[in-house]
Amino acid sequence: MKTIDELIAEGVTGKRVFVRADLNVPLSGTTITDDGRIRAVQPTVEKLVAAGARVVVASHLGRPKGAPDPAFSLAPAAARLGELIGADVAFATDTVGESARATVAALGDGEVAVLENLRFNPGETSKDDAERGEFADRLAELADLYVGDGFGAVHRKHASVFDLPARLPHAAGDLIATEVGVLKKLTENVERPYAVVLGGSKVSDKLGVIDHLLERADRILIGGGMAYTFLKAQGHEVGSSLLQEDQIPAVLEYLKRAEDRGVEFVLPVDVVVSAQFPDLKAKAPTEHRTVPADAMPAGFMGLDNGPETNALYASKLADAATVFWNGPMGVFEHPDYAEGTRAVAQALVDSSGFSVVGGGDSAAAVRTLGFDENAFGHISTGGGASLEYLEGKTLPGLAALED
Repeated sequence: MKTIDELIAEGVTGKRVFVRADLNVPLSGTTITDDGRIRAVQPTVEKLVAAGARVVVASHLGRPKGAPDPAFSLAPAAARLGELIGADVAFATDTVGESARATVAALGDGEVAVLENLRFNPGETSKDDAERGEFADRLAELADLYVGDGFGAVHRKHASVFDLPARLPHAAGDLIATEVGVLKKLTENVERPYAVVLGGSKVSDKLGVIDHLLERADRILIGGGMAYTFLKAQGHEVGSSLLQEDQIPAVLEYLKRAEDRGVEFVLPVDVVVSAQFPDLKAKAPTEHRTVPADAMPAGFMGLDNGPETNALYASKLADAATVFWNGPMGVFEHPDYAEGTRAVAQALVDSSGFSVVGGGDSAAAVRTLGFDENAFGHISTGGGASLEYLEGKTLPGLAALED
């Protein structure tokens, strides 16, 4: 996989360099609530600008239906990128149309443009190779070189991620190089003890990574909504908590495999419950209580780990040499149910081991709860991509960058 430094050494001055970034940031109206993904691609953009390239940045945002939708415009991201690099960033109001062609043609050496949301064109996400290829052909007309740096999208077989690199000389950006290097630390010659913390809502989303990590991890700590399927599998009442009953057979198999292999599987011992899901906009105080995990009352739902669980999990992470964390422990967006997630984040901060926050909601939680990002070994920009890599899958966007 060629690096961006090697590409620059071959000469990029005056050349149009297409940077596939991941600017899929959360928005409240037109206000960006977390610019982490824009800051993550900033070094690659600045490196190309300094080398005199004409930089064309492209990305997706959200899940529009293959047509323009103002709610998913990349205009706010383009403006924020300009603020970060301290220069004007041109914005094309389409992807491969008249505005894109004119905007790119107007670029001078060391200047930057951002194209409108790639998913406004149905060819970007099409499952039809010909339709996807046709869109990639039109994107290729806008550039001379390609740099893949949108790690959060490399597990997608999309036109700008998979098909476009085949049409242009290509290299990996600094972000992708960093992300892959970190993931190799989690899969090759891992320093032990190796602890994995998995949360989030659905156990079905994590089956593949649990299956793979049972062969590699020393401890697996489970929290979030997915924990209640594990507790139910052990025969406990879980009230009205999130539950995937169809996954109980798989969960029982994993618990048995963990026992056979000597992998420590850690589940909540107490949980914070409420009779109703909280209003995440108002964030008003709610009625809630802490109960033992094996004695949840009917009609109540588990929304966070309890204090005994928080202390237990912190103790299981204290001596870990390597920690991978993906998924919050509770409804961290509400202050009444954020302590479980906060406790895991704090345990990683306090640990002397190498800690990786696996993107998605975990990364958002770290920022929402006010932690210093530099206190963690690495905060990934791609939750789904990280999980699929750890499952041992081939990621289309990485395979496309191989020479």
